Amino acid sequence: MSTTENKALVRRAIDEIWNAHNLGAVDDLYAADFVNHDPLAPEVTGLDAFKAWISGVFDSFPDIQVTVDDMVAEGDKVAKVYTLTATHTGELLGVPPTGKPVTMAGISIYRIADGEIAEMTWSYNMLGTMMQVGAIPAPG
Repeated sequence: MSTTENKALVRRAIDEIWNAHNLGAVDDLYAADFVNHDPLAPEVTGLDAFKAWISGVFDSFPDIQVTVDDMVAEGDKVAKVYTLTATHTGELLGVPPTGKPVTMAGISIYRIADGEIAEMTWSYNMLGTMMQVGAIPAPG
């Protein structure tokens, strides 16, 4: 696939899964042996575990929306800079729902193989998110 096609695949995943909350799209867009590299969820590998993890995110933030701020591609890799907005209405890492809005910035790197997302590496500002929901005091 070309870098343009790889970027379109990643955008489709964001639009269909994260913004439309369609977990069924995981089966269409991700490889069966998908590997997820997330520091908060290192055990999430394979489609069933990934869908369960996404479902947990939706439980915490049912109105989650992801905006792509920048995207670059080279070879089989796509890097996305994003901003996530949501309302904390479900438990998050042991923190009960607060009803507070959150904004979180992050970067994800995707590896594409045979027209599917085969691997992802995440980096995001969870500290800032935990401050926004009041789980960690803001500095100062």
